Amino acid sequence: MIDPYEVLGVDHDCDEKTVRAAYRRLAKEAHPDSGGDEERFARLQASYDLLKDPVRRKVFDDTGYDPELADPKDLKGLMLLEPLVNEMILDDREPGSFDPVAAMRRKLSDDILKSRFHILELERHRARVRKHMDRLGRRKRDSSTTDVLGSMLRSRSESITEAIRNAEDQIEAIEQAYTMLEGYAYELERDEEAEDAPDADTEGKAAE
Repeated sequence: MIDPYEVLGVDHDCDEKTVRAAYRRLAKEAHPDSGGDEERFARLQASYDLLKDPVRRKVFDDTGYDPELADPKDLKGLMLLEPLVNEMILDDREPGSFDPVAAMRRKLSDDILKSRFHILELERHRARVRKHMDRLGRRKRDSSTTDVLGSMLRSRSESITEAIRNAEDQIEAIEQAYTMLEGYAYELERDEEAEDAPDADTEGKAAE
C-alpha cells in the first residue's frame, strides 16, 4: 500500500488546494508524454485520487488503508482488528500496566481455534446428512412423485457446505489480522519497587 502523502510530498494536515497543486507540479514531470516514468505517474494519479476524496482520505488517515487500493484480505483483517483496538481504548486499566497487543493476539488465536472446532462439527453434521441420503437412495420410489426428503436433505448438505466455506474464510481473515500485528511490541511499565527491593539471596549474604 502506497503512502499518498509521501508520494505527493505533502503533510497529513494539508488542504485539498495543496494536494492539487502538488499533484499538478509532479504530474508535469512524470507524465509519459513528457518523457516521464509511467509507473511513477500512475502512483501520483492514484495518490491524488485518494486524497481528493474526503471519504477515502478519512478512512486512510484512520486505518492506513484505502478500500479501493488495498488487498481485500487486508481489509478483512482490518475489520477484525477494529473492535480489538476499541477494546484497548476502553480498557480502564492504566496504559503500561497490561499488554494490549498480546491480548489481541490471544483473542485472535482463540477465535481461530473456535472456528476450526466449528468446522469439525459442521463436517460431522454433513457426513450424517449424506449417510441418510445414501440410505434413502437405495429405496425404490415412484418416479411420478416428488423426492421431498431427498431434496430437503440435499438442501441441508449444501447449507452446511456453505457454512464450512464461510468458517474457512473467517479463519483466513483472522490469520491475516494476526499477521498485521507482527512487528508490534508494547512497552510495559517496570515495577520500580520490585526492582529496588533486594532479593532474598542478597539479604542472606549480607546477614552472614
